[in-house]
Amino acid sequence: MKRVLLVLLISACAWAGWEREALLAFPGVLSAYSAKEYCSCRYVMAFPAEYCRGYVQQYLPLSTLRDEPSLHLVSATGLGRSNRAAWEGPRQGCRLLP
Repeated sequence: MKRVLLVLLISACAWAGWEREALLAFPGVLSAYSAKEYCSCRYVMAFPAEYCRGYVQQYLPLSTLRDEPSLHLVSATGLGRSNRAAWEGPRQGCRLLP
């Protein structure tokens, strides 16, 4: 039994080493996806804020999801990373801000 657990542990470490770039990028993906999708839901599709909050809800919760309707700006923070998305206009939609 101990040998099987050791093999599984070594395999998991090898896989994590192999996929380290993707694993390191994941925290930024969560907040970027949430900001962009919420912005599109709210300002492109014109759905209510409550619906859009449920639409972008993930298994991993966000620390904050802030909507500034006067500026058409959405900020999302999750897993220690923050991203913002802004509505550019009816033909351009929303885009992530640097």
